Amino acid sequence: MTTGSVSPRRADTRRNHERILVAAAESLAATGDVSFNAIAKRAEVGVGTVYRHFPTPEALILAVYEREVRHLVDVVPVLLGKYAPHEAFRVWATDHLAHYMMTKRGLADALRTATASRGELPASAYESMVGAVTTLLKANAEAGAVRADLDPVTVLRGLGGLLYLDPNGEWRRHAADLADLLWRGMAAPGDGPCR
Repeated sequence: MTTGSVSPRRADTRRNHERILVAAAESLAATGDVSFNAIAKRAEVGVGTVYRHFPTPEALILAVYEREVRHLVDVVPVLLGKYAPHEAFRVWATDHLAHYMMTKRGLADALRTATASRGELPASAYESMVGAVTTLLKANAEAGAVRADLDPVTVLRGLGGLLYLDPNGEWRRHAADLADLLWRGMAAPGDGPCR
């Protein structure tokens, strides 16, 4: 066996795991339900494979949530590489975070049910989101766009207002308005809106 190679079985297991998570995310977004049979069919795997990866609906729901959060966190360096820091913050808040909140209502409902028996959401997901906001704020502070004394937790709480937007209404416009409002409160003296 070559050093660093991955066995076909292990690669297949990883592919199945990801397909199950994608199918579950789609199902949760569409219906808010976790049907292992429907998810298996959508993922094109056997229902036993779903159970091997996720022995309970709660485990699957939490794994979907952690995957979605990971995507929100992983896009931050990409945005900072593509845009100026102030634009990266706006794009992340309006195009990624707001979009996630508007399209994942079923996941939010399922999470409330899943965590009722377990207590609370994994702390690592929350810490990852705080880390993403910290990275965005640090880049903006270094660019002189925002005050250096901003608390990332407070900014994340402010972005929590996105949860109150109507997914059937003009949420994109309202998300941009909220990002602009937050930006005005965060901006370094003399800096304008983040549009």
